[in-house]
Amino acid sequence: MSRLADLDAFDTDHRRCGDLDGGVEGLVVWIACECGANIARRAERATHLTPTVDPPYRPGMDRRRFLLTSLASALATPLAGEAQQTGQMRRIAVLMGLPESDPAQARVAAFRKGLQTLGWEEGRNVRIDIRWTTTSDAPAMQRFAKELVALQPDLILSHNTPTTATLLQHTRTIPIVFAVVSDPIGSGFVASLPRPGGNVTGFTNIEPTMAGKWLELLKQIAPRVARVAFLFNPATAPYAEYYLRPLKAAAAAVAMDAIPAPVHNTSELESAIAAQARTPHGGLVVMTDSFLVTHRAQITALAARYRLPTVYPFRDFIELGGLLFYGNDLLDSFQRAATYADRILRGATPNDLPVQAPVKFELVINLKTARALGLTIPPSLLARADHVIE
Repeated sequence: MSRLADLDAFDTDHRRCGDLDGGVEGLVVWIACECGANIARRAERATHLTPTVDPPYRPGMDRRRFLLTSLASALATPLAGEAQQTGQMRRIAVLMGLPESDPAQARVAAFRKGLQTLGWEEGRNVRIDIRWTTTSDAPAMQRFAKELVALQPDLILSHNTPTTATLLQHTRTIPIVFAVVSDPIGSGFVASLPRPGGNVTGFTNIEPTMAGKWLELLKQIAPRVARVAFLFNPATAPYAEYYLRPLKAAAAAVAMDAIPAPVHNTSELESAIAAQARTPHGGLVVMTDSFLVTHRAQITALAARYRLPTVYPFRDFIELGGLLFYGNDLLDSFQRAATYADRILRGATPNDLPVQAPVKFELVINLKTARALGLTIPPSLLARADHVIE
């Protein structure tokens, strides 16, 4: 309750500010003193500053001088708090599941851009420490996760499912924001999407219903496809079953067969793709899997060699010669991750921030690859594409 609404509290504070004669001048002095105290307390709560003590009234002090001092203190306190807040260097750690030479550099740049838009300038009020690794190098991922946690950052941006799982082995207290995770509940990262319940939150990159969309697009671009293999690595995509079930249901609805095609290392990639190519009217759907992303050049080359119509989960595949991509715009995901980083830096907890689904999708078609496979892309599909590679 405000002390201004409490007469007894007013008398007490009146005496604290000095034994004034009362009247209008005494009330104004008390208000000035109280304003300074209230603003200082708000600044203290917002920035964790040392509590500001109200300027005391000393016997013999000129009342007008005291009044001006109190008013100046009341006005200056929030400015001083703001100055200290902007002068405080915050620390963000980033663990990426791809090598530094990868085009994923653009995703980190999108995160940086999002932070800058929200007032976080690297080198002025925020420091960013980045570690790059791959899912095939588990010891390095463990080492880098341990290094980043030891820095005691204000938060950690985690690239994907493997990086998030690794970070959680080292901390259950530092806030973690993931940018590209397919099944955060099934992976054990969060208790629920609305209320994550721990030190982790972030952004998913696909939804189960997208499996049906992939089949629909594959059928439009290659109408003769009747049997589709679902490529994934069980070690890096433990959530694959979550998407395989709706994929099978969607396939049955259009009289297609959908089968899992698990691979455990790069040597198994060719045998899996070659086996599907030997099947009459075969097609391939590549899962959102960090292992497959790391080896996307090999996968797109194999699909081209075996002339297998394939739908890919990320645009990076299409730029290497893949046929078709439909999915989440990853640059948008990383830029949105900056909004959660901003809120955590300003006092929110991961449990306050619900896991969010993707909101921006892209359709990219490689017309050159389609011609090489002898496929004719329907004009209506080309018109819907966000980007066509000639």
